[in-house]
Amino acid sequence: MPDHVSSVAVTQRSLRAPRASAPAAVPESAPGSVPVRQGSWIRGYVGALVAADAVLGAAAGLIASSRTWSSPRDTLFWVCLALPLMWPVVVALAGGYAARVAALGREELSRVLRGGIGVLAVMGFTSYALELALSRALVVVVMPTLVLASLVVRYVARWRLRSLRRAGRCSKRVLVVGRGRAVLGLTERLAADPASGLVVVGACVTDADRRHVEGVTGLPVAGLDGVRALAAELEAETVAVTSASETAAEYLRRLSWDLEGSGIELLVAPGLIEVAGPRLHIRPYDGLPLLAVEQPRFEGWRRVVKTAVDRGLALAAVVVLAPVLVAVAVAVRLDSPGPVLFRQERVGKDGRTFSMIKFRSMVADAEGQLAGLHAANEFDGVLFKIRRDPRITRTGRWLRRLSLDELPQLFNVLGGSMSLVGPRPPLPVEVARYDGSATRRLLVKPGLTGLWQISGRSDLSWEESVRLDLRYVENWSLAMDASILWRTGRAVLTSSGAY
Repeated sequence: MPDHVSSVAVTQRSLRAPRASAPAAVPESAPGSVPVRQGSWIRGYVGALVAADAVLGAAAGLIASSRTWSSPRDTLFWVCLALPLMWPVVVALAGGYAARVAALGREELSRVLRGGIGVLAVMGFTSYALELALSRALVVVVMPTLVLASLVVRYVARWRLRSLRRAGRCSKRVLVVGRGRAVLGLTERLAADPASGLVVVGACVTDADRRHVEGVTGLPVAGLDGVRALAAELEAETVAVTSASETAAEYLRRLSWDLEGSGIELLVAPGLIEVAGPRLHIRPYDGLPLLAVEQPRFEGWRRVVKTAVDRGLALAAVVVLAPVLVAVAVAVRLDSPGPVLFRQERVGKDGRTFSMIKFRSMVADAEGQLAGLHAANEFDGVLFKIRRDPRITRTGRWLRRLSLDELPQLFNVLGGSMSLVGPRPPLPVEVARYDGSATRRLLVKPGLTGLWQISGRSDLSWEESVRLDLRYVENWSLAMDASILWRTGRAVLTSSGAY
């Protein structure tokens, strides 16, 4: 961390500075709104989950005991009677109601799943060891269904919570600490994703960066020694430290001591923005905790499974969507002269080129008209996009809005040149202008959909598009693929960023 500002007068002046009425980090949907304090909304969120789990446990007990309810001497009777209390207790013991994992998605769901597996193991072992007459349906059907229902409840609850956060509610007030550029970067990232539940309300930076950060963000800014005072003044619930240097360890240690007893959460951004999840581990070496970053795996059994799933789902989709494919082909053919399919050379895994196919959504000589439209390009970076492209046909505009023009790429997936999920397939002219980081997109197969598809598509900037593709490449997993495929349907139905 850079040298600290030691003047108390400087810190106090920043606290008295007028605050902006609508800071950049506050969601646009709720200008000027104040996020609900964590203590108020988290108790309601967790309480609702406990009540839902109790109701689900009662329903599972009624279903399991429906044939033996008249026999209180049966062990199954008492097990089913205890389910409304037992299931919430099991989830609590697994940490499923912990405030720090509430609404965190994968972590919250994994704890519930862990509790479900644990109770199934205990039931099976106890039933075998004590020769209890537990119904197989309870262990094999009812309990797994109860776990699945609890996971669905959390998914729905998290979806509702994200909607509230986009409206400026149920969020944590965050004070960002670090170097000026790093603070601005994290503030911009959090402002772009209000559903994350983190709203930046102030910053603490070096004296040299202070005026610049204050001018750009319009937020209250103090020095690095004024973290606790500014956090108390702004009622911040979280302090996020986002830059590092040779003095970072000592500064973080003193900052953690300073925040003791305040109830303020301390977060540290490791500087590896696109690396997350299973690749990051804390490993103690002789009492020194170090952050271990595993290398990304681009081969192995998971890739074999991914290829099998890709081709299996693509084949199933072609069979199911055959009538749609025929109808779209007829509509394209009748709308304008030219071929039904549009073929274009794209760059795939390891830089190998392939012919990507789509339903034609533009006039037949669209490529010839491209040179005269470069001045109207609305996209930054190396991409070419026009919101009202005159080359798009009437049918093509609807195909693009619903992403139906992409359906023939299912045959590219069957052929092995593409995957269902992956980075956006680039043109050779785009790849020729790639820098070192963007080239990493070519380490995996391009996808029919991806993080870019569910995050805004054509509304994304070039930097944001590259960042999302790199996040996928660095953190790829089968679970991520499943999540992206699930969210793609919503993105297509809402036509987000499609033109």
